[in-house]
Amino acid sequence: MLSLARRPLSAAAMPAGDLLGIHLFQCPDAVGIVAKLSECIASRGGNIHSVDVFVPDDKPVFYSRSEFTYNPRLWPRDELHNDFLNLSRCFSAQRSAVRIPDLDPKHKISVLASKQDHCLFDLLYRWQEGRLPVDINGVISNHDRPQDNHVRRFLQRHGIPYHYLPTTSGNKREQEILELVQGTDFVVLARYMQVLSESFLKAYSKDIINIHHGLLPSFKGGHPSRQAFNAGVKLIGATSHFVTPELDAGPIIEQMMIN
Repeated sequence: MLSLARRPLSAAAMPAGDLLGIHLFQCPDAVGIVAKLSECIASRGGNIHSVDVFVPDDKPVFYSRSEFTYNPRLWPRDELHNDFLNLSRCFSAQRSAVRIPDLDPKHKISVLASKQDHCLFDLLYRWQEGRLPVDINGVISNHDRPQDNHVRRFLQRHGIPYHYLPTTSGNKREQEILELVQGTDFVVLARYMQVLSESFLKAYSKDIINIHHGLLPSFKGGHPSRQAFNAGVKLIGATSHFVTPELDAGPIIEQMMIN
């Protein structure tokens, strides 16, 4: 992935009255896509803050995610929509979506977790702090937690349903999980220690994000820190990535590392 710009964006840094826009784009790879995207935004007085671009090695498909600020008085929503629609037609885009977080409904998500609480609770804490602008429809776990568990108390306090679905090697409870995540925009796996089947991924047909406690693409599967230690690696970390049928092999979204 190529990051063409990466400037921290805060409300204080935005001119009064400006809004943040997020544009997602997918089209056949071609020359001049980024230039046209920049022109589309700049011609309306918008200011690009980051552009992440990804083109897979095995197929000529262009993916991008752009963050920009703009003045809605100078670029009304219907005109913004039409401008990006024209851009998508220019490049025969399979996907072109614009989201304005301050105006659009929050994404609805479900979280899948297992026995360990730390990853789940960190996610819930960030959500409580307003750092994750989503609505959490529920937490689904294959390990039970008593009513006085700190995670259960947190969920009860915020009115978030908790669903206990014990799994076995012969029954992953995937049909029940599918029913519980209906209506969500995406699912997050917070140390969910089960591999979701390809049929589940096809049936859900939306993004699933996994939080893996290792630096991918190395050290896939279980015990990545132990794998790294045995290999003599001096850095460890965590990776968020999209879930695909191949274990821990989906496109990487973000990584953090420590010595």
